[in-house]
Amino acid sequence: MENIPLHVGLIMDGNGRWAKKRLMPRSLGHNAGMNRVVSLAEHAQKRGIKYLTVYALSSENLARPKEELEGLFNLFRKYFSENVKKLYGQNAAVKIIGDMQGLPHDVAKLLAEGEANSPKEATFCMVFAINYGSRKEIVRAAKLAAESGEEITEKTLEKYLYTGGIPNPDLIIRTGGEIRLSNFLLYQAAYSELYFTDVLFPDFTEKEFDKALKEFSRRDRRFGRV
Repeated sequence: MENIPLHVGLIMDGNGRWAKKRLMPRSLGHNAGMNRVVSLAEHAQKRGIKYLTVYALSSENLARPKEELEGLFNLFRKYFSENVKKLYGQNAAVKIIGDMQGLPHDVAKLLAEGEANSPKEATFCMVFAINYGSRKEIVRAAKLAAESGEEITEKTLEKYLYTGGIPNPDLIIRTGGEIRLSNFLLYQAAYSELYFTDVLFPDFTEKEFDKALKEFSRRDRRFGRV
């Protein structure tokens, strides 16, 4: 496959609907989605992708019912360290973007440790967007840039984004049938190619991922030029 994107963003939508179709609790849909993330990360690395950013929990998602959120946090408590070790074994680093202060303390600590213990010379980076909202990220970056006393330019602003030092996504994939970005990497996505699919995330297999990559390879990216 030619023209592989360097960085792919993934909006993992449809876990709850996947569970509902099977008359299962929504928490089991999130569990299925978490299992899917790990296999897709391994597949992305094999394809030559260097960064995969997954939208695991938006800041708006924190308004969901307490029971559902607690079920999601319990999944992190139960599986995050185990899955991160699998990534380490593939020489993959972990990075967390988002507001960790809005999460339960033990979950935030778990995520921070996953990032801190990453291989130093990793060949792949798995980025988890958790309690993340792009508008808040941009406001935060602007405040930090202003406080630094630097002239606010695109270059200085980008330095203070959560994604500072990471190339902008070449491709953003959204599963689940919705056609919007939902406050995900809005600044970074200025020239990203977008790919939408009706497939619910737990059913988004490596084969489905490759369909998105093939579609990306056919596109002519001009970045505003002729």
